Amino acid sequence: MQTVKAAVVAAITIVALIVSLLPGLAEESGPLALTISIDGAIGPASASYVKDALAKAGERHAGIVILRLNTPGGLNSSMREIIADVLASPVPVIGYVAPSGAHAASAGTYILYATHIAAMAPGTNIGAATPVQIGGPIPGLPSGAPDKDGKDNKKDGDHPSEPKDAMTAKATNDAVAFIRSLAELRGRNADWAEKAVREAATLSANGALQAGVIELIARDPAELLSLVDGRTVEVAGGKTQRLATKGSVIEVIDPGWISRFLAVITDPNVAFILLMVGTYGLIFEFMSPGAVAPGVVGTICLLVGLYALNLLPINYAGLALMLVGIALLAIEAFNPTVVIGLGGVIAFILGAVMLFRVEAPGYRLSWSVIAIVTAMSTGFVVVVLGSIWRARSSPARVGAQAMRGLAAEVLDWNENEGHVFAHGERWQARSVEAFKPGEVVEVSNIVDLTLVVRRAPAAGSKGEK
Repeated sequence: MQTVKAAVVAAITIVALIVSLLPGLAEESGPLALTISIDGAIGPASASYVKDALAKAGERHAGIVILRLNTPGGLNSSMREIIADVLASPVPVIGYVAPSGAHAASAGTYILYATHIAAMAPGTNIGAATPVQIGGPIPGLPSGAPDKDGKDNKKDGDHPSEPKDAMTAKATNDAVAFIRSLAELRGRNADWAEKAVREAATLSANGALQAGVIELIARDPAELLSLVDGRTVEVAGGKTQRLATKGSVIEVIDPGWISRFLAVITDPNVAFILLMVGTYGLIFEFMSPGAVAPGVVGTICLLVGLYALNLLPINYAGLALMLVGIALLAIEAFNPTVVIGLGGVIAFILGAVMLFRVEAPGYRLSWSVIAIVTAMSTGFVVVVLGSIWRARSSPARVGAQAMRGLAAEVLDWNENEGHVFAHGERWQARSVEAFKPGEVVEVSNIVDLTLVVRRAPAAGSKGEK
């Protein structure tokens, strides 16, 4: 018994010793460098991913965060969320345009300017940060920029970067002030930053280094960490921090399930399809109460689609037109007409075209999706109209007209009246003839829920007719 107790005590002591040595082992292996990767268009999913990753870096006391960029741009609102999180991060963030062949265009340029240290891999480029690329369609072409024919549209007396209209000037000046403030905060080339906004200027990695837009060129993250070792940066709260990144352990942070879910549903095409599936699911549920499945699936899809639309910049006039079109199609299903159905299709198409008011890369509604959904809606109207035509051209199947010519079996008969069995029901009947129970007669008319019957013609006489 004493031997067992001694063994247990020894085991507990060993475990406690290992646990006490773990922090020391982690320190000996080197400081932690977390890597965040933004590939593709910047949107709500990207903003959620960066926010969660920076929070995790703070919790784990990481020495540095590498924000790897390869993006054509994205939504202005998501870009500003990411920049706000980077500026508020207690952990230094290195913006790194990589791998070779990658680019940080439009919104990516602003984010790179916001990072504590900006770096690029060989064979990458940065720039083209005009507001039209990140904030939705802005009318007008900057004076001095080439028109659609490739000719210079500059007029005498025009400033080469002066916008042609007030709306464009407002958006451009706001973007210029924003990126200049970031450049001044990080001590980078503010004049080129303004040129990137006003004239969509771009630079290669070597050009960006020479122009003072970035601090470093590195082939891979390991070389990047070696080059930034010993540099001093200012993090949130005005604190100065000296980087000790040489020999850091690099760990990649993958997006969480929420960010992946947002990446799927905030695709305008997916949001559009979810909205349509939800609407038609509810329409089918109302047409066939008790089916349950269309109602449940439709409600879930509709709510998820509306949530996605809430995260995206949409045109509410377009959304209203779509809802009017869907409502008209629903009315067409319950009260078939031609005008209401066609009006619903037209309103739906116009609303779909107007729905998303953004031209950022990766956030455009596909014309093929609009065409497919419109074709399905048109097919729905055609099916309804076809049902109307068949119902009007076919013989009546209800009421007195449906009863005429039906065979009926005599149940009982007394002189000129009795009861017959017809259409699965017991009916009161009368006739100028007398019949016997079990005899088959034919319904010639119905008067006040009483069948008028006659002797059924023989099979031979029917054939002669």
